[in-house]
Amino acid sequence: MNRQALILGGVVATAALSFVAYNNYKEQQQVGRPVVVADLPKFSVGDDVDKITIKDGKKDEIVLEKKGDKWELTKPVTALANQEAVKGILSNLKELKINERVDLKIDDTVKKAKHLDDDQVLHVVAFKGAEKKADLFMGESLLQVDGKPNDVFKAKGLSRYLFAKEAKDWREKEIFKFENDNAIQVAIKNKNGDFSFTKGDKGWAGTIKGAPIDRFDESKVKDLLLDYKSLSADDFADGKADADTGLAVAEGTVTITLKDNAGKYLLNVGKVSSGDARYAKKDGSTVVFVVGKSAAAWATAGKDKFQKVIADAGADAAKEAPKTAHHDDPND
Repeated sequence: MNRQALILGGVVATAALSFVAYNNYKEQQQVGRPVVVADLPKFSVGDDVDKITIKDGKKDEIVLEKKGDKWELTKPVTALANQEAVKGILSNLKELKINERVDLKIDDTVKKAKHLDDDQVLHVVAFKGAEKKADLFMGESLLQVDGKPNDVFKAKGLSRYLFAKEAKDWREKEIFKFENDNAIQVAIKNKNGDFSFTKGDKGWAGTIKGAPIDRFDESKVKDLLLDYKSLSADDFADGKADADTGLAVAEGTVTITLKDNAGKYLLNVGKVSSGDARYAKKDGSTVVFVVGKSAAAWATAGKDKFQKVIADAGADAAKEAPKTAHHDDPND
């Protein structure tokens, strides 16, 4: 091979390698090759934060504000906030540390792919008074910081899911909270009659309209208490009138009394909201809840809900029947 051919071959090989390197570089730009730099943005979120705003894409803005020692949801509705949910995002913001800058060319295609476009990005701002303590735009796994629109970062501890909640999930859903073993009386009122269940030394006894319930099954009362001891709302029905919810005259009322005057819990249950769920209000509250099938079914139950099925009742009767001596008849 002559010298000219060797030179030509080298030029071709060099061009090919350059082409591959260029393609790799472009690929890395799109994938996002992490580049550690010294001047990473920093922010500090402490216990003095008193307001947090969250805008998840096109959804309604969430505004959480600290009032006294409690957090409240002030937008899109005004209500007591779920304190544990707020505690979770505060903890995450405190621990969140930007540790890498990602070498990405920011354009509309990249923003959409990384969930950083206006329709998908989760914008979180934490305030102390009027001062911004953090202003972050969270994507699927990357984030941007206010003031640096052309930069994308990775952050240790980023937990977007903690912030991406529906408005109802930022609210306090707890309706009742008690120890079911402390319950000594349960009363239910509905179209089927007035039920009364009382706990005595030998267990639970039940009556309807003042008469004992035949084939009474005390395990059903225990099931009711399991459903009510940590009762939480499925949803809320803000702005609905009592006439619309059926709570002007409740379709069912459940009252649970605890021993040693430790408390009484009363839930009024109204019309069907959707499916098997119903509107409800607890005594002393103006909040209209939506409760699930189990809680609603107890409030509107008939007598059969607290009875043993015929087969079970027969089996129990056989167990309790007195045993008599049996003698084979020699004539049989």
